[in-house]
Amino acid sequence: MHGFLCIDKPLGVTSHDVVAQIRRLSRVKRVGHAGTLDPAASGVLVVALGLATRLIEYVQDDTYKGYAAGMTFGVATDSDDATGNPIRTAPIPDLTPADIARIETTFCGAIMQVPPQVSALHVNGERMYDLVRRGEAPELPARPVQIHTFTVTDWQSPQLLFDVTCGKGTYIRSLARDIGELCGSAGHLHALRRTQVGTFTLADSVTLAQLQSDGVSQHLQPTQTAVADWLQLTVSDGEQARLQRGMAIDAVSADHSRAVAISSTGQLIAVLEYHAAQWHPRKVFQWGEA
Repeated sequence: MHGFLCIDKPLGVTSHDVVAQIRRLSRVKRVGHAGTLDPAASGVLVVALGLATRLIEYVQDDTYKGYAAGMTFGVATDSDDATGNPIRTAPIPDLTPADIARIETTFCGAIMQVPPQVSALHVNGERMYDLVRRGEAPELPARPVQIHTFTVTDWQSPQLLFDVTCGKGTYIRSLARDIGELCGSAGHLHALRRTQVGTFTLADSVTLAQLQSDGVSQHLQPTQTAVADWLQLTVSDGEQARLQRGMAIDAVSADHSRAVAISSTGQLIAVLEYHAAQWHPRKVFQWGEA
């Protein structure tokens, strides 16, 4: 069994728990998720089965992520979300339309962001949350992240709701913290729902209860769904044979740096990279594999 599941992960469940449950239901050993979703967050969790696990890196690292988020003004926490301990209080701002416009402008585009102290980031071989527990957490430097869209969807004091699409490494918790500081207050994230991971959206998602009642195969999406927005090259039988032997094929255009090769029957054959007027196979799929 090979392919992807787009799971609507419920609150209070870890990404690891979801993978373990799908492994039991499907009886497939090779199962993995493309991007951890915290227990305090719900929404899209992409799970790969079988050979689809070889595409996880593209889903996890090379796609936009979409979120619907909610923050509360007036209180900062050590984790920048509602699971942490309060560390500071501040007056709640009276946001005007101009303030909201400033928030949307400030947090869209290429920005510098300091990750939360309580996080899974590695520092000198240790997780930040372990260092925090021991009181040894260093100050983290700001790093660049990309926010593609940022839209405030509602403001009912003390809570601000917003939608975000962003690139890899963006912390929505940090956005909530920084919005609070921008407005001369404090803030933390109180709700987070992931709405999109690349081509996978909430509209295509299924619940764990649906998997249990219907079976995994009923909701499995084809492996090439993960790269549906890439250049798709339908190859001849001869080109397919070359690619499956690890050999390059001639490229017609250099407009794209990567592509996927699809057989005449619609199967994913290989992930390709362009170099010197040829398509070189980076990953080749042999569907007879277990």
